[in-house]
Amino acid sequence: MRTADVARATNCNVCTVRRLRQCYRETGETADCPRSGRPRVTTPAQDRYIRTSHLQDRYRMATTTARVTPGKHNPSISAQTVCNRLREAGLRACRPVVRQVLTRHHHQQRRLWAQTHRRWTRQDWQKVLFSDESRFCLTRGDGRIHVYHRPVLWSGIDLEVEGPSWSGAVCYSIIGLILVVIAGNLNAVRYRKDILLPHVVPFLQAHPDMTLQHDNATSHTAHSVSDFLQDRNVSVLPWPAKSPDLNPIEHVWDLLDRRVRARAIPPRNVRELAGALVEEWSNISQQELANLVQSMRRRCTAVLNAAGGHRILTVTIDFDPPLCSGTHYSIYYVCGTCSVYVSVVESYVHTNIYTC
Repeated sequence: MRTADVARATNCNVCTVRRLRQCYRETGETADCPRSGRPRVTTPAQDRYIRTSHLQDRYRMATTTARVTPGKHNPSISAQTVCNRLREAGLRACRPVVRQVLTRHHHQQRRLWAQTHRRWTRQDWQKVLFSDESRFCLTRGDGRIHVYHRPVLWSGIDLEVEGPSWSGAVCYSIIGLILVVIAGNLNAVRYRKDILLPHVVPFLQAHPDMTLQHDNATSHTAHSVSDFLQDRNVSVLPWPAKSPDLNPIEHVWDLLDRRVRARAIPPRNVRELAGALVEEWSNISQQELANLVQSMRRRCTAVLNAAGGHRILTVTIDFDPPLCSGTHYSIYYVCGTCSVYVSVVESYVHTNIYTC
């Protein structure tokens, strides 16, 4: 069959068909020969330096290494080059996780709280105003320093380092009621003037059978806030320390963040971010919020089963090929850090999640 006929039948250029035929005659296959690719801008010695420096200082930023590492053709290399070399060495960047360290006193208080409230009915929990605040950023980089580590060392990361700055908004919500967006940090003064006075207290005074829930953040437990609520006869639900896993709003934050990130046109500034948060908050159905409130009995039972500890989610990863034959690596989830790890393990073959 002529080259022109093959080209016409396959809708290819004649030169392409001729080149493939010649390649097949010479090598016995039509695949392209291996190429060297773009020339590397670092030497093997520099590659070892980059890997060693980040193993010695896991909080070292890629931009810092790039500034002090000269390239073959430029005074310095790019941060992306550093990330590429670290990825080749099996080092990946993720945000360090804050683990809530529970003492024996914390275990006792959590267990006592769960025993007291596990028999509460759905009607009892519907009389509780669950509240919480969370930080939302315009970009994934929220100013926190990332840590470089090997995949098998996930369970050893338990610190969080604050970066220089971030751009975003702080949201305060009462589940099923309001969402208040605040630019900047939330302190006791702003909590009293911008949250309690215009929103929370009027609603609770109109519904005297309702109880306010907030955690033990310093903006909530300040004497000025406690006196303010006591003067207005606001009932506050006692809350055990270091117990974000008991608050159903933690799941609302994750849902809200995913919906804002999935928008066709992402927010470009803080004002657009605030508008997107309010719009997506209004799109959350009351049924979704009601389901979270109904989970309080299960949360109390889980805390009792954990002897006052945190509820544990074990993530088992099957590596293909396995790093160690017959070995499973488990990651333990503590109240809200699962999304960080899920984004890391997406590249692996199997991810089986079992909830205790």
